[in-house]
Amino acid sequence: MSRRTLHVAQILWPAFFMAGVLEMVVFSVLDPSLIHIGAWEPDARTVYSVAFLVFWGVLSLSGALSHLMMRDDAHGTRHALAQGLVARRHRRQSRQGGGIPPQHSHQH
Repeated sequence: MSRRTLHVAQILWPAFFMAGVLEMVVFSVLDPSLIHIGAWEPDARTVYSVAFLVFWGVLSLSGALSHLMMRDDAHGTRHALAQGLVARRHRRQSRQGGGIPPQHSHQH
């Protein structure tokens, strides 16, 4: 399995699982037969399917953005946002008198 395939699987599989959980939670409270979009009155199966795909898409996007922010570039340096968050955590820990020692970036 290539590295890219592994990363895609690491993003899509948890998103798929959580989309299923989110679907169960949402539709335990909401009756899909009551959903109307303008003049369109989709049947329950359509509502379930569209909702699942939307949930999966949003959760996948969230996972992909997290992956992107934590990825090392070709030179072994972290994305600028991730570097800023780590630097802020280190400054806060040093002001508080220690805490957890700084973590070094790891290679995938």
